[in-house]
Amino acid sequence: MADVIALDVSMGKSNVAWYRQKTCLDEFVFSHTQSGFSQLLSTIQKADRPIIYFEATGIYSNPVEHFCIAHQLKYCRLNPLEFHLKSENLRRVKTDRQDTRKIALMAQEQSFRLTTPRSPYFARLHELSRFYNQLNHDWDHRLVQLHVVLEQTFPEVKQLFKNKAFKLVLNVVELFPHPDLVKSLSRTKLKNRLINSTDKKLSNMKGYKYADQLLKLAQDAYPAAGQNSVQVDEVRYYCRLLIELTQQKEKVIKQMVETAQADETFQYYVSFPGIGSQTAAQLMAELGDIKRFDNANQLNVYVGIDIQRYQSGQGGHQDHINKRGNPIARKLLYFAVGNMIRQQRHALNHIVDYYYHLKQKRPYPKLNKVAMVACMNKTLKCLLSMIKHHTKYRYRYTDSKSTVKN
Repeated sequence: MADVIALDVSMGKSNVAWYRQKTCLDEFVFSHTQSGFSQLLSTIQKADRPIIYFEATGIYSNPVEHFCIAHQLKYCRLNPLEFHLKSENLRRVKTDRQDTRKIALMAQEQSFRLTTPRSPYFARLHELSRFYNQLNHDWDHRLVQLHVVLEQTFPEVKQLFKNKAFKLVLNVVELFPHPDLVKSLSRTKLKNRLINSTDKKLSNMKGYKYADQLLKLAQDAYPAAGQNSVQVDEVRYYCRLLIELTQQKEKVIKQMVETAQADETFQYYVSFPGIGSQTAAQLMAELGDIKRFDNANQLNVYVGIDIQRYQSGQGGHQDHINKRGNPIARKLLYFAVGNMIRQQRHALNHIVDYYYHLKQKRPYPKLNKVAMVACMNKTLKCLLSMIKHHTKYRYRYTDSKSTVKN
């Protein structure tokens, strides 16, 4: 039996317990530094076919995982929730030392699947996806702050945000954060200012359109702050931040798509009606190499759309998804299915057929979200089959018909 090297990882350091046949041979604490990992390596070299076990603790466990990959060591990154459920007992003693021993003993009693590290390719895609999501979060936060300040300077101009050309709107708001700045200019001067000072090239017709809209909004505006107030500076500040974030998002999307296109599986994702290049790249980043899953049920658990069921005696709860998997992948799949339904007129899609079958099913039509989750499940099954068999998406009426019968 292989020796167990158990680690209880915390910020900047880890507790270590070296076990052989349920006997502790050594315990110590090391810091996540060159000298600390050298100490860990010297212990590992003394062990017999060692396997390293540690709980996933976000960014704090990343140095430990990097160390294992760099030295080609067998390791198991434990899911904290799964480990907690398997190791729970009536007597609760919680210390770092006790946690390390618990990991070591549990690793010898239970069979945990060893972790297969991401390839450098999928690791880069994953980091790009997480960076993009962070930029999205920052963008949403800054947009809320901009709306708060605009309520004091020029609340009517928020109507421009209904336009999809966000960068152009932000340029316009940065130029004219207060109605008095609009009123001081004639229609022609306002048009010229818009054409010459915005990032996007505007035609004379569009320039006049925005000028007329701004003049109309400014005439009826009643701002709570003056033209020279601090709030006006705040509006310009948030507009510049949002423009920079938008440009950075576009740059990351381009990098993500270019990286994803280098792998064969990209063509299978984009062949699916309703999945574009950006969604395909993000799904590849979050799902990784899905060929590592033995079946679609494992993929459902990873995403978090497997059914959670509770029943006791005559009582019970309604079935629902457990939501313990990857929330970003789950969100991407939800929007991908929604996009398939919106674009149904452009291409035949058996997922859309299945959605309407569930919505019209008698005597109990499914609610929208229930039907959407069922379609997410079917999409994952289809993607896994396509990628494993190296086949692009093909719609067949017989397949759709058999789906409806089920």
